[in-house]
Amino acid sequence: MRRVRYERSGGPEVLFLEDVPVPEPGPGELLVRVEAIGVTLPVVRKVREERDPIALGGEIAGEVVAVGEAVTGHAPGDRVTGLVFGHGYADHALLLATMASPVPDGASAVDAVALVRSGLVAYGALEAARPAPGESALVTAAASGVGHLALQLARLKGAARVVAAVSDTGKADKANKADFARGLGADDVVTYDRADWGEPVDYVLDAVGGDLLTPAVRALAPHGRLVAYSSGGGTVAAYDLLVGAKSVIGFQMALIARGRPELYEAWRRELWRWHASGDLRPTVHARFPLEEAARAHRVIEARSNRGKVVLIP
Repeated sequence: MRRVRYERSGGPEVLFLEDVPVPEPGPGELLVRVEAIGVTLPVVRKVREERDPIALGGEIAGEVVAVGEAVTGHAPGDRVTGLVFGHGYADHALLLATMASPVPDGASAVDAVALVRSGLVAYGALEAARPAPGESALVTAAASGVGHLALQLARLKGAARVVAAVSDTGKADKANKADFARGLGADDVVTYDRADWGEPVDYVLDAVGGDLLTPAVRALAPHGRLVAYSSGGGTVAAYDLLVGAKSVIGFQMALIARGRPELYEAWRRELWRWHASGDLRPTVHARFPLEEAARAHRVIEARSNRGKVVLIP
């Protein structure tokens, strides 16, 4: 089978395709013939920053072709999606049965990687904000794979006003992202370079981190909540929280998936329900064949995507 790997850190140019044997599923594992792979910013960052190369894991969807010992509830022929911690940029991947979710009839593998993992992160971050009907929300990275779903979910959860914050990578790109966000229901769009993000909001869902945390806290109304769920790091000045009685909440999807599987499953069902009703619209920005993984990473690094970037083995 084919697999994408790299041997040294760097940009997309370090990725290469290799032929390796198809792995055998171990206890508790599913062997999945991969039909779609979601490309995420955390994985792109790791390729550039990690000193020691890692397996390119992430979101996959496809058909189960074999199961390991002690697996129950899954069988060959099932269509599943889930998060792979080993090699996921491949024709076949090993997926823990505990991390696998069924793909409903009529939904494609691309639907699954565009909706489920990104949607679960967006849903979880929103739940961490404890939204109340009628509140206002601001979503950073609002054109990203997670952000464009968070924007829609905030509205579905009762937000009266939703603001999209996007990167300014050029006039044409900014206009496209603004139109994209408004098309998904954003009431207003701001760019990170603006000193003033407009009327304060009750909560911010932040997928960027770093230097953006300070203006994100500034955008909060008194008693506002900032949910930080990015891999970008960053710090917040305590005084900026004290003067407005604001709070910062960290959110990590892996803790929910491992520690609260019943909640994970309930959120997943709700996402598919909203998708089936047409209320939640995942968007795929681009699809690339597996051998063009470097091109997919360049799109993410350039912050030019509007929606999900997907690899198709």
